[in-house]
Amino acid sequence: MNETGKGVDSSGCEYSESLLMAALMSLPVLLIATGLAVGLATESALDLLENLKSILKAPSVLLTDYLAVGGLGATLINAGACGLIGCLIMMALRIEVSGPFIAAIYTVIGFAFFGKNLFNIWPIFIGVMLYARVEGTPIRNYALVAMFGTTLAPLVSFITFGSWLTPALGAPLGIALGIGAGFVLPPLASHMLQFHDGYNIYNIGFTGGILAAFFIAVLRSFQFKFEPVRLLTSEYSGGLQVYFAAFFLLLIALGLWMSRSDLPGLRAAFARIHASSGRLISDFTTIGSHAAVFVNMGVMGLLATAFTILLGGAFNGPVIGGVLTVVGFAAFGKHLRNCLPILVGVFIASFFKTWEGGVTELVISGLFGTTLAPIAGHYGVLAGMLAGACHLSVVMNVGMLHGGINLYNNGFAGGFVAAFLAPIIDAFKR
Repeated sequence: MNETGKGVDSSGCEYSESLLMAALMSLPVLLIATGLAVGLATESALDLLENLKSILKAPSVLLTDYLAVGGLGATLINAGACGLIGCLIMMALRIEVSGPFIAAIYTVIGFAFFGKNLFNIWPIFIGVMLYARVEGTPIRNYALVAMFGTTLAPLVSFITFGSWLTPALGAPLGIALGIGAGFVLPPLASHMLQFHDGYNIYNIGFTGGILAAFFIAVLRSFQFKFEPVRLLTSEYSGGLQVYFAAFFLLLIALGLWMSRSDLPGLRAAFARIHASSGRLISDFTTIGSHAAVFVNMGVMGLLATAFTILLGGAFNGPVIGGVLTVVGFAAFGKHLRNCLPILVGVFIASFFKTWEGGVTELVISGLFGTTLAPIAGHYGVLAGMLAGACHLSVVMNVGMLHGGINLYNNGFAGGFVAAFLAPIIDAFKR
């Protein structure tokens, strides 16, 4: 930041931090406004509130589509409110808008369509903040872990509402376990990064999977049963496809508007982003520029939408979560060059493999499977296709380990795929 209250990105362009925060908050605010408009147009305020309560009381393990639980209006409000909370935390802690935090906000919003809600995210936040306090470290240093760490939010909801315990007993235990999970996430996350050497972008997903597997093993010994859930709806698919595609086009327009006086600079920044492998830690707001990042986010959103339509998938909660996560990480590691090989690998492998589930599982395996984009970015197209093909097999078989309480199941699977493939490819290269 300079003395005028503005920042200068790597392309030399000045930007207003307030403008960037407004751009980041645009999706949460839009979702809340749309949810209120749709909800109040189709049902009474009391019914809308009841639907929102249904979402808050859902056990929320994978795959629980909040569109099927509470309908369109309540789901949009929940997603927007969760994202807005993340933005307000950033503002309160004076955190600048960077690639990692853009990815975190969009991930929180995306998973608030099928697992995160206004009840179950808070214990994770509290646990991470307690860790920061015990360490004597500023809370802002762990804000990113807190946001991504809400991958374990279903642990809170399941113990409270989905177990054999009554809510009166389950709520204190669920909240306590959520706080405990948040407390141990920061030290675990830094160590787990070494396991896959940065080739799995969803590092907290891998960390959350390890931690969830531990919790599940202990809880199962106390007669807690974790059954697979597949609650999905395609009722709102068509309208939501148009809704989000329009927003992605607006992101592209925003990036172009921000660079209206320096389009050659925008092209250069966009080229630098696509020259990056995406391996952790790749902040595209510093590698390129904020304007180029917004363009990249819009382009990746359209790609994710096209991939979903190509495979015949519906825009339900999990798929929207996958699309928005791709968009968010287009600021922090993903671009066309390193994601397309992963998607192609998943698509080709789908013709030769069998898996439990349907088209939704295939679509989200591809979308979330772009967590392995750095493999394609670093080793090339064929390696990326191989990673995508392997990921489809692994992701369909690791969910049983964490019982569906780790929302970033693909990040968990991606950690194993990256740790397995990267050393082998290195050996062959040598």
